[in-house]
Amino acid sequence: MKVIADLQIHSKYARATSKNLSIENLEKYARMKGLDLLGVGDFQHPLRRKEIDEKLTEDDKGILRTATGFPFLWQTEVSLMYSQGGKRRAVHLLIFAPNKDMADKITEFLGSKGRLDYDGRPIFGMSSIELVKSLKEIDDRIEIIPAHCMTPWFGLFGSKSGFDSLKECFQDQAEKIYAIESGMSADPDMLGRFEEVASGKVNVVSFSDAHSFWPWRLGREATIFEIEELSYDNILKAIRTGNGMKATIETPPEYGKYHWDGHRLCNFSCPPSETKKLGGICPICKKSMIIGVDNRVEEIAAFPQGHKARNAEPSTKFYPFMR
Repeated sequence: MKVIADLQIHSKYARATSKNLSIENLEKYARMKGLDLLGVGDFQHPLRRKEIDEKLTEDDKGILRTATGFPFLWQTEVSLMYSQGGKRRAVHLLIFAPNKDMADKITEFLGSKGRLDYDGRPIFGMSSIELVKSLKEIDDRIEIIPAHCMTPWFGLFGSKSGFDSLKECFQDQAEKIYAIESGMSADPDMLGRFEEVASGKVNVVSFSDAHSFWPWRLGREATIFEIEELSYDNILKAIRTGNGMKATIETPPEYGKYHWDGHRLCNFSCPPSETKKLGGICPICKKSMIIGVDNRVEEIAAFPQGHKARNAEPSTKFYPFMR
């Protein structure tokens, strides 16, 4: 069966999200968009969890379903802010749970590290290494995927607070990371130039990071699976091995707000060639520019443009649009 999945969703309890981001609206507009599976989003937040328990029922495959049968996966996102290697780090990580019991254990662990009730995407001071090690000790079927991995401020490879490789970030836990999420400012072609992706050590998935339920937000990035039946284990196997992960749906990277270098408040952006001419200084405010994804890829890529990763799947690009 083909499953078009968007597995990075937020709830109305996360910052900068629609107050009408309900399970009912997610189902309604996911069906309209043609999506087959959504992440439930923010499952550790007390009010979101109450909503999940009241409106969704878990089957024996670890899939949550509405009264009309639309499926969701246990999913959340956390923000880690810490110091490593003498630098400030900030990384957003997606977390997937195989069932309700594991979601409870993840929630208990996160609750031991900080408050869970103030934001659907909570912030913790622990490192990526500690998070992965601790969650994998709970259950190896818990999946952790770096979200929007190239964005400057909160991406694994981000120019402002990220790392140059998975190994640098996760160190002895790196082998437990099986996929990275491209985000709107990057795509598999760009990421396929990185050694860890090119060699097939990790796969590339794409999800929307939706902060509202509208169909031009949901599924603007998604991953297409081909599996025997819908279950957590089958989705997990596809993500980890690449077998059953058929393609990704991508927003063209140049559409992303972090694609080029510049300053949003100055309303200025430019390609890497212009940044070089300007000496990295914004011509508006005369301060150092934020290095965008296009430039950052060139900084850390091991291979030239056009190089294909060993496990590369096809991707299709669409611009989101409003009617």
